[in-house]
Amino acid sequence: MTHELLTIGRISVDIYPNDIGVGLEDVTSFGKYLGGSPSNVAVAAARHGRRTGVITRTGDDPFGSFLHRELRKFGVDDSFVTPAAGQTPATFCAIKPATDEFPLYFYGRFPTAPDLQIKAEELDLDAIRDAGIFWSTVTGLCQEPSRSAHIAAHEARPRTGLKAGQFTILDLDYRPMFWASEEEARAEVAKILPHVTVAIGNDKECAVAVGEGTPDEQADRLLAAGVEIAVVKLGAEGVMAKTRTERVVSAPVPVETVNGLGAGDSFGGAFCHGLLSGWPLSEVLDYANASGAIVASRLSCADAMPTPDEVTSLLAERGRPIPGASAALAEGAVR
Repeated sequence: MTHELLTIGRISVDIYPNDIGVGLEDVTSFGKYLGGSPSNVAVAAARHGRRTGVITRTGDDPFGSFLHRELRKFGVDDSFVTPAAGQTPATFCAIKPATDEFPLYFYGRFPTAPDLQIKAEELDLDAIRDAGIFWSTVTGLCQEPSRSAHIAAHEARPRTGLKAGQFTILDLDYRPMFWASEEEARAEVAKILPHVTVAIGNDKECAVAVGEGTPDEQADRLLAAGVEIAVVKLGAEGVMAKTRTERVVSAPVPVETVNGLGAGDSFGGAFCHGLLSGWPLSEVLDYANASGAIVASRLSCADAMPTPDEVTSLLAERGRPIPGASAALAEGAVR
């Protein structure tokens, strides 16, 4: 099987409260869900009909079995998900939409976690080379042996060796609790950027990767490092994507936020779908933006990932262009 999207890195069990708007100390019941950013991105793209897989590790325990079951339920290939030493991590979150606070508490990740035990010699480099999109995150670079595995994967897939329609994406997902310093993270990101065609991050994540500056300055630095598409999330102002010849901004898609944590992963999976579809960059960005907004309006992450019909319905409702519609009309006119 050639994957249209293959991700590598973090997986966990997300433990989310059923009691909304209170601190964890006052929560009386929880639900459990598949979590971990690269795994969520694979789920999100699968919801858009893409063949996806994830390279990761779980503990050899009931939570690990649960994550395998969930990946298969969502149509994500779990053949590169194997057990490693340690217990499957769990991530707790308090959900306080009124204050826009969603603090995360990581359990089973310190000093390490199974998904940070991916070894370079265990990788299927042919699958990584052949994937339409290979997606990794900065968090996967935070410690060995995961760091060396990520570097080996990217070296096996040089930017100059990509075919038309192939992309290598780095999610600039910086989480300070996993790093000794921003400087250490920046040094590791610098080793990966030469292999990357797309980089995605918010202002803080871009600052860690390439230094402080305006969104345009950060995007320009990413492009100077060899990236072909730099995506900078602008918070309340939406999201910008920049290439060497184009700059597009997608305005925010307002929704009533329930849980903002999975929005970025939904954005990522939809962004991959748009790239693989060959849409104009502006349409890719709008589609991904709407996908992220839908998940922000729901409680969970993986289970909340939208279908294409849900995304296009929201775009139409907000008066945004429907990706592919203009091309379909033009084709109809020719006929």
